[in-house]
Amino acid sequence: MNTVRILRSSAAFAAALAFATIGRAQQAAPAPPATPGKDVQARFEPPSGPGAGQEFLKKFEGDWTVERIFYPPSGGSPSRATGEATQKMVQDGRFLESDFTFHTPDGKTSTGTGISGFDPKTGLFTTFWYDSRSTHFSVRQSREPFDGKQIVLYSVSLSGSHGQEHSSRTVSFLEDSGKKLIHRQYNADASGGEKVLMELILTRKGA
Repeated sequence: MNTVRILRSSAAFAAALAFATIGRAQQAAPAPPATPGKDVQARFEPPSGPGAGQEFLKKFEGDWTVERIFYPPSGGSPSRATGEATQKMVQDGRFLESDFTFHTPDGKTSTGTGISGFDPKTGLFTTFWYDSRSTHFSVRQSREPFDGKQIVLYSVSLSGSHGQEHSSRTVSFLEDSGKKLIHRQYNADASGGEKVLMELILTRKGA
């Protein structure tokens, strides 16, 4: 009887030891390596490359002098500011980043940054603007596909944002063989028409 008990105990101990060894081996086994050349994220977020809009934005690259003219909606003399801008394509040529510095006649300085993108699938531009004068983003987007000549954007309201209650339209185009870049913003007036609210006139440095 004692011999039988000893044999059973030995068998149980051996089985427990075997399970423990297998468990340690499973824990220590490294995860299988990822298949080389496979972008797992691309299965869920397919990448997209630059299109005709990026080719147009690339013409904005460089260093510019800036004149900003603001036309008060209530009338009166326009206010002016001068400044500089540096623009460059980022994220492998997918977006245009624009950094502005403005100087007003009373000695004040403000800065602003814009990000412009284009979706080749829809043919639409989207821009985000933020600056040192405010804490909200200004967002604008095309309504019609790009015509290859100018960028036409409309203000887009964000939930909880301020300062975008009035619809506005911005037209951006190049002049003088790319030596001048003009952004002209129109605001809707009470009669249903449009009035120029602001102009940004950029002149390429060294042109």
